[in-house]
Amino acid sequence: MSDDKRVGIVLVSHSAEVAASVAELAKGLAGGAAAVPVAPAGGTEAGGLGTSAELISAAAASVDRGAGVAVLTDLGSAILTVKALLAEGGELPDGTRLVDAPFVEGAVAAVVTAATGADLDAVEAAAAEAYGYRKV
Repeated sequence: MSDDKRVGIVLVSHSAEVAASVAELAKGLAGGAAAVPVAPAGGTEAGGLGTSAELISAAAASVDRGAGVAVLTDLGSAILTVKALLAEGGELPDGTRLVDAPFVEGAVAAVVTAATGADLDAVEAAAAEAYGYRKV
């Protein structure tokens, strides 16, 4: 599959540092996954804690390659912001989907799966499956 047809992934956190670190971790655990477009969208435009519709929209546009965009979020208002953007229409690329998955484990699963050239349904399923990962 060509790089321009990979599913894009946006990681939305209340913290710019958390979003960037999870993106780095996911790409690193996926062997670099250089072909997978991943963008963090953390914090506010002013660098504070919170969520920004503008940062989320820009991140989604930056990873859109025509195969869909999976958006993973950390906490409540990040989810609400993405839902509002999806409801407004036109704010996010066509084929953008909010994925119900744990933030860190789901991000890793999404990036690893997207790196194989999988479609958006498979990326979403892999991320959601991370809810079942047992730690003990």
